Amino acid sequence: MKLYELITFTVRVRTVATAMTSLELCLAGDNANVKLMGCWASEIGPLNQIAVLRGFVDEASRQAERERYLSSTDAFGIEACLTDMRVENYTLFDFIEPLPAGRHGPFYELRVYDLVPSGLAPTLKGWEKAVGPRTTEQYSPVYGAFYATDGQLPRYLHIWPYATLEERLDVRTRAVQEGVWPPENSGPQLRDMHSTIYLPASFSPLQ
Repeated sequence: MKLYELITFTVRVRTVATAMTSLELCLAGDNANVKLMGCWASEIGPLNQIAVLRGFVDEASRQAERERYLSSTDAFGIEACLTDMRVENYTLFDFIEPLPAGRHGPFYELRVYDLVPSGLAPTLKGWEKAVGPRTTEQYSPVYGAFYATDGQLPRYLHIWPYATLEERLDVRTRAVQEGVWPPENSGPQLRDMHSTIYLPASFSPLQ
């Protein structure tokens, strides 16, 4: 799958667990056109947020699902908890294959970078060269990286799983010290950087 959707729900204080119970029911079930990749609750960063990442076989399927839940009443079963909902479209970087479902975390860092107007092409070039060395066994894997196709553009999302927060700090520090990361020429492309660390829901395919 190349096409993805990230939904970020903001829920009322102390309702994350209740919302997760409802989301598990609403997101369950097999669908050949849409696949749940991950569902997480924020732990460090903006709190009371739930992120849902789904993949789609084609744009028609993504749009059909968008129309379905926008025209529904309480499509995700969390209306009583919900204070905000943000939906973003993303396309997978061509040269990255997302990790399969399974245990890779439990800490998942979702990083969103806003770029200068012409910043996506050099960013992709730098990533293609650097992501292989950065994701070898001596560092850590990346779940995936995606560029946005709506909203404020250009920007991109990258998702990194870690077993512990200590591992995250160690890997990131060593990668910089050893010249493996960040990608070449990536700095001049950046306008803003945002990071949130999430923990997976019990039903998330990514754990």
